Amino acid sequence: MQNSVSDHQTLISKEMFEEARQRVKDSPLKVVRTPLINIKETTLSLKAECNLFLKLENMQNTGSFKIRGVANQFARAQQGPFITMSAGNYGRSFAYAVNWYGHKGRVLMANTAPASRADVISSYGVDVDILPPECLKDAVDRYVKEHGMKYLHPFDDLDLIAGHGSVAFEVLEEVPNPDMIVVCCGGGGLLSGIASVVKLSSPSTKVYGVEPEGACTMYRSFMDGKPASMDAKSIAAGLAPPFAGTNTFRICKEHVDEVILVSDEEILKAMSHLYRAGFVVEPSGAAAYAALLRNKIPDISGKTVIALLTGGNISPEELSHICI
Repeated sequence: MQNSVSDHQTLISKEMFEEARQRVKDSPLKVVRTPLINIKETTLSLKAECNLFLKLENMQNTGSFKIRGVANQFARAQQGPFITMSAGNYGRSFAYAVNWYGHKGRVLMANTAPASRADVISSYGVDVDILPPECLKDAVDRYVKEHGMKYLHPFDDLDLIAGHGSVAFEVLEEVPNPDMIVVCCGGGGLLSGIASVVKLSSPSTKVYGVEPEGACTMYRSFMDGKPASMDAKSIAAGLAPPFAGTNTFRICKEHVDEVILVSDEEILKAMSHLYRAGFVVEPSGAAAYAALLRNKIPDISGKTVIALLTGGNISPEELSHICI
């Protein structure tokens, strides 16, 4: 698939997402259809009375939704070697795919990411370079130029975005025409994929993105009218890339109704709330639920709402400091 920004309006079609969904379903990477549960079937409760469903991507293969986009990327990619940069979850899915297909790969990771993430990625036989965040882009360019590696973008690639849209198809098959869907946002790959499918299939459904206050590149992009950059810092490392994607911004601007901000403290409280109900969710995966728990999503009383728990990759040591 061509990844041209100027052509995104013609490229982003329901047919494109349907084809990607089929590739994800057929992928040898074992992408699973994750549960969608009503909180009435759990011990969770919210102040606002709404009909809330949770999509449990924390139970996905490799521990997060990222494998969906990776499955479509690798189905479309030619022979490697491949390189990417990642705070953890994309890198883990990328490494899993590289190992499965027998390619050579390398992951560049910011030194602000949890050390345990690098250990998991390297366990798949993929090389990991840990660098200061400001050095990542130059390092990618060097490997591409000097070693002939092919760069797979962790959030701004249209094949990746299309693969992530498979989440929305699953949701809408079980809960047609929900009133709103709430999705975490880092670089915007998941949010733009879900928003596209939802608006193409159920135009009346409102789509809300949720970002950390200290890593609000998409929120700033909406304010500035162009992709924004910042010194992003958050406990939710997976939601803290230093910039919003060019493709993801343009798609989100078209299909996302609003971007909501939550604090790190609110994310941690949401994680603890979920943990006490039996859900192991990492900080990045709890952002959407944090917005609901703090009643930040407008006009949800009596509405049917979908919220994504996007990842569960957190070490016991990290979890014990937060939830116990």
